[in-house]
Amino acid sequence: RPPPAGPARAAERGARQYARTRRSVALTSQGEALLPRARAVLDAVDQARAAVAPGPHHVRGTVRLGVFTNLGYLGLPRTLAAFRDRHPGVVLRLTPSPAGSTGLGEDVRRGVVDVAFTGLGPEDHPGLRYTRLTSSTFVAVLPAGHALAGARSVAPGGLADAPVVTTPRGFGHRVVAGRAFAHAGVAPRADTEVADVGDLPAFVAAGFGVAVVPADMYEPAPGAVAVPLDAPEAWSLGLVTRPHPGAAAAALVASLVASLVTGREQAPAG
Repeated sequence: RPPPAGPARAAERGARQYARTRRSVALTSQGEALLPRARAVLDAVDQARAAVAPGPHHVRGTVRLGVFTNLGYLGLPRTLAAFRDRHPGVVLRLTPSPAGSTGLGEDVRRGVVDVAFTGLGPEDHPGLRYTRLTSSTFVAVLPAGHALAGARSVAPGGLADAPVVTTPRGFGHRVVAGRAFAHAGVAPRADTEVADVGDLPAFVAAGFGVAVVPADMYEPAPGAVAVPLDAPEAWSLGLVTRPHPGAAAAALVASLVASLVTGREQAPAG
C-alpha cells in the first residue's frame, strides 16, 4: 500500500516523521507516534472499500501477519494457501518478533503488523481485539530417569529444585508457565533459554534440566518423558488485531478461525 499521504503530510508540517540516509529510511520518534493513527486511517479506508465491494475476491491490500515457531501442528501453510486462493488481491507478509507474543502484541499496537498470533490471553493485550483459537494444558518434560518420570501428574512444586529449560523473556509460553510456578509459590531457576519450544524436550534429554510446555506443542525426544502438570493455568493460542482491522486483515482472521477452530472441531478422529 502507498504511504498514508494525508495524515503524514498534515503531521509533517509540525514535525519530521522520518529520517532518510543514502541507504535507508527510518521513522523518527514522531513518526513512531503517528504510525498507529495512520494505520487506523488505512483500516477505515479498507473497511469503506469492503462495504461497496461486490464479493470476497475484491478484497485487496497487504496483510502483515506476526508469527512464531511451533505452529506447524496447525497446518498453517495450507490454511494460508487457501486464503490466498480465495483472496487473490491480498498480499500476505509473515514476520516474527524476537520478543515472542509480547513483542507481537506491541507490533500490532504500533501498526507494524496487522494480525498476530499470540500465546498470551486477552488480559495481556489490553486495547486490542483478541480471538481465541485453541487452548492446551501443560506437561512437565522430565529426563527419563527423573524420580517423577512415572508419575500420573506433577505439581509445579515438584520441579522447584531442578534447573528449568525455557524460552526467552516475552514468549507467551514462558509468561504463562511462570504464572503456574508463581501460583504454587515456586521461583524456578531458568538456566537455559531456547527460542523454539519444540527443542525444549531435546535439551531436557541432554541433561540441561526440566521444562514445562503446552501439551499441543510437545515434541517427543528420546530420553525425555512428558507428565501432565497439575496446575490450573492453560496456554491459549489466539489472534490479535487493532480494534477496527481493515477488510483484508478481518478476512484473514475469519479464514484462520474457520480453518483452525471449526476445521479442528469437525476433523475426524484418528
